[in-house]
Amino acid sequence: MSGTRSDTYVLEAAGIGVRFGGVTALDGVGVAVRPGEVCGLIGPNGAGKTTLFDVLSGIRRPDTGRVLLDGTDITRRTPVWRARHGMRRTFQRQQLFGRLTVADNLLVAQEWRGGGGGLAADLLAAPTRRAREAARRERAATVLHSCGLDALAESYAGTLPVGRARMVELARALADPPRVLLLDEPASGMSGEEREQLTAVIRNLAAEEGCAVLLVEHNAAFVMELCARVVVLDLGTVLAEGNATQVRQDPAVRDAYLGTVAGMHRDA
Repeated sequence: MSGTRSDTYVLEAAGIGVRFGGVTALDGVGVAVRPGEVCGLIGPNGAGKTTLFDVLSGIRRPDTGRVLLDGTDITRRTPVWRARHGMRRTFQRQQLFGRLTVADNLLVAQEWRGGGGGLAADLLAAPTRRAREAARRERAATVLHSCGLDALAESYAGTLPVGRARMVELARALADPPRVLLLDEPASGMSGEEREQLTAVIRNLAAEEGCAVLLVEHNAAFVMELCARVVVLDLGTVLAEGNATQVRQDPAVRDAYLGTVAGMHRDA
């Protein structure tokens, strides 16, 4: 259930192969996401999901295949380059600045654009610097509100429980508006209420801002409810692709999950 979609893929990976010594982690994997689409990536442990995310985000270069952003080959581009061109990622293990407040975590995410006028402007509190700082704080406040984090703005990120910390990590990824968002286990450790809020944030991001969202999640029920399209990986290959009903009913998917797919309609 995604927002307005284009027929053009904003992010596309084709023929991705990754090997670790004699072990094949990914073998000819392809995945693509359109603007405004929410796509889920699921599969048993060891299927290659995180490795694929590493390739998409530039952390790992594939042995074969290529990654395209707006049709341009970015396979050899760095993670920093990708981030500065609108690609954001969260991780299974939270990577917040624990000694900074929640609000400061969001402000840090916007600093790469520069302060306006350099060091001299900072020292003199020049109007250009003040204007940019005000805009950043306004953006941070807007994102905090949309993620239900207003009350935690001045809390230190390292003191938060897992569910809230994951929402802060998502908010930080949204602080500088993304075009592509890669979410790795975003619902892990969240309560039912927090997952509902996460669902609302992702849907709004896709529908209102046209962001392409690709998420990896072990909570299959969460994926089936949220995503218009689901891709299933198993042993480094694409096992199935389709909407929630098609994936649930696929015999190969059922076998890969040892029968657990039948319960995907239930909350995990």
